[in-house]
Amino acid sequence: MTEPSYELDEPVAASQPAGKSAERAQGFFNAAIASYLPKAVVREIQSYRRYKKIERPIYLKLRLLEGIGMGSGKRKAPTTARAFVFVCFGNIMRSPMCEALMKRELSRHQAGVSVISAGLHASPGNSAHPWAMAAARDLGISLEQHRAQLLTVEMVEQADAVFAMDYQNQVELLAYYPNARGKIFMLAAYAEHSYGRVEIPDPYYGDAQETLRCYRVLQACIHNIAASIVRAQN
Repeated sequence: MTEPSYELDEPVAASQPAGKSAERAQGFFNAAIASYLPKAVVREIQSYRRYKKIERPIYLKLRLLEGIGMGSGKRKAPTTARAFVFVCFGNIMRSPMCEALMKRELSRHQAGVSVISAGLHASPGNSAHPWAMAAARDLGISLEQHRAQLLTVEMVEQADAVFAMDYQNQVELLAYYPNARGKIFMLAAYAEHSYGRVEIPDPYYGDAQETLRCYRVLQACIHNIAASIVRAQN
């Protein structure tokens, strides 16, 4: 198998090339720079550049803090929280499963909490992804009636805790809902210790088995959140 090439996806130089030859020269220059950088660094640069300008400083700060062990990835919601919003990209895979699992967990204890899910880029009315419905059935949950909804200001304002799945979710929430900074959390903070990651990646880019693996992580996270709420009430 050939080694994949890593190229920077934006020009390094600030100048704007004129004509095809200048564009090719810029491409060669970017490739040359990338060849001298560690692959992990190139990937980080590419990730950084996918964000909008307003979001980039937030992403950079989060990654730097995480890198020196001072990140917010393990910060947990207060046990007094009673209104929860689970957020992902499209509200068709991760967040609806969290909503369904949380409602099932808390129904056993009559905890009296509000639980909803939404997507930062949801197309309202979309059904759950077929992989999501299949994986949910394996865990005794039905997502057949789920319909996606777009996250709103009102949802964020009324929430005690807003859970993001990955850096993209977290960055966008912090960028566009800065007043809610104190109630934005990463869901993976509630994963089992063996998980060892800050993000719960989107299985949309995987397959059915990846979706099921993702849902097992979500199941553990939701169980731990619900358990902390129930303990606080007793």
